[in-house]
Amino acid sequence: MGNNLVFQVSSVSSDTRAKIKGQKPLVLWLTGLSGAGKTTVANAIEVALVERGHHTFLIDGDNVRLGLCRDLAFSDADREENIRRVAEVSRLFVDAGLIVITSFISPFERDRTLARDVIGADAFIEIFIDAPLSECERRDPKGLYVKARKGLIKKFTGIDSVYEAPRAPDIHLNTLEHDVSTLVSRVLAYLDERELA
Repeated sequence: MGNNLVFQVSSVSSDTRAKIKGQKPLVLWLTGLSGAGKTTVANAIEVALVERGHHTFLIDGDNVRLGLCRDLAFSDADREENIRRVAEVSRLFVDAGLIVITSFISPFERDRTLARDVIGADAFIEIFIDAPLSECERRDPKGLYVKARKGLIKKFTGIDSVYEAPRAPDIHLNTLEHDVSTLVSRVLAYLDERELA
């Protein structure tokens, strides 16, 4: 089937779309344990960017699992496919000229590397949302750690499935040590320094 497909090039380039929006399209890829604060920080980053007049789109892990990836479970292979799909969608949004913020546990380094390769290294910024497992369990906003500890959820990241923390993230944010506004300021400062936003 793949032999009968031809990539269609649009008459409107991705550079043109970005120029109209007056911004450099990119993906802010937030990774971290469940309960580390990814969704909270991602939302705050998007608000701050919109307040600056940027065109953004936030892709949240749970929302994707309720739609685009609802056919996937949580095996290692399904997690990989989940991230592959998100990376492909993110790349399309970058082509549309948007600044994309993604919020996914994305526990495996190989899958984050795949996402970087699909999106393009120049447009991919890895942000490690860091909090100790003990703190994530204390927060447990969805009650998932309690269920995992009781054996009601199998292959839960941090409990019986590994989380491979980024070794050299572009931005490292510790949600135990700093409040949300401080973390967002650090992201904006990084983008300003690189003249990205």
